[in-house]
Amino acid sequence: MKLKQRVVLLAILLVIFIFTKVFLIDNLDTSAANREDQRTFHRMMASLHVELDPRLDHTLQSPWEIAAQWVVPREVYPEETPELGAVMHAMTTKKIIKADVGYKGTQLKALLILEGGQKVVFKPKRYARDYVVEGEPYAGYDRHNAEVAAFHLDRILGFRRAPLVVGRFVNLRTEIKPVATEQLLGTFMTLGNNTCFYGKCYYCRETEPACADGDIMEGSVTLWLPDVWPLQKHRHPWGRTYREGKLARWEYDESYCDAVKKTSPYDSGPRLLDIIDTAIFDYLIGNADRHHYESFQDDEGASMLILLDNAKSFGNPALDERSILAPLYQCCIIRVSTWNRLNYLKNGVLKSALKTAMSHDPISPVLSDPHLDALDQRLLSILATVKQCTDQFGPDVVLVEDRMTLSHL
Repeated sequence: MKLKQRVVLLAILLVIFIFTKVFLIDNLDTSAANREDQRTFHRMMASLHVELDPRLDHTLQSPWEIAAQWVVPREVYPEETPELGAVMHAMTTKKIIKADVGYKGTQLKALLILEGGQKVVFKPKRYARDYVVEGEPYAGYDRHNAEVAAFHLDRILGFRRAPLVVGRFVNLRTEIKPVATEQLLGTFMTLGNNTCFYGKCYYCRETEPACADGDIMEGSVTLWLPDVWPLQKHRHPWGRTYREGKLARWEYDESYCDAVKKTSPYDSGPRLLDIIDTAIFDYLIGNADRHHYESFQDDEGASMLILLDNAKSFGNPALDERSILAPLYQCCIIRVSTWNRLNYLKNGVLKSALKTAMSHDPISPVLSDPHLDALDQRLLSILATVKQCTDQFGPDVVLVEDRMTLSHL
């Protein structure tokens, strides 16, 4: 073959290679997708519908024992959970045997102990579904329904890093007050015909109680993680200052990620990629309030970033707070599995999947339609951000293959 022909052939091959790369990046939801990611996605979609059924087949264990055994360093619950409906049914129906003020924090909550000794965190309803929280992206009270929606989004994204959450109606007069501690009981009051309480927390005020509809209060219950898995709290490297006029370094330094990559635990292991996953998760739900995060103790950076406290979400469907994505667009890396999953969820699949997943929750409808519509719009923004990164740095740099194969597998 003559030199000129070779040059032409090489040029054609180069064009084909470049086209293929671009095609793969834009079409990972079809034939180019990783086959295992495809299978995992289809299994998830097939199991979206969760019947809250009290029956536990082929086991003598309690639902609490089953849920405790699910927890491992990289996931709170496994991919296949046939007992999920039974555990969530227990969370929403088991008798409350003790009620106390919530654990540390800034927002109103109650710590409940259910029959069988299981702790759950109860967050009361503060807003109607169509209420729009104005102001800063972290403004307003906690939204109980946001906790429910965030849990199911965690399932859909395939992260499995959020504790189980389900809606529950409680009778404050007959279920809570008779078993409440003196500390919690002292915060109860009656306004009109409604029973209310304001609890104990940093922002809890007697002038701002949460009120039931008569005696019946709608809320969410979050399953407490097993005590054998103690948590360690970390300051989020992309946390806000919450001080007017004072910016965090990441808000003005576009090279901030380079500094983060040089510090533990982000200099090795999965933690930085977990931060990126969490930024995507938080952007979708509109959570700009993750100033700290938790992992399991003594993990040397190998544990997952646990998606706790997601209630400052779904406040304003018209507000897409792009700064939440700073870890993604400053570091310009993302897991291949996350990228594939996001592509599978475009074209309205995400909205439909979440609506299906939440449809049988006791407090359904969990989200208003504008919030569901906002999810699909935000997903497009995430995909566009990754595309900008691949255009600038190339897919080989941006898309990171990071299949975790820790001891729990």
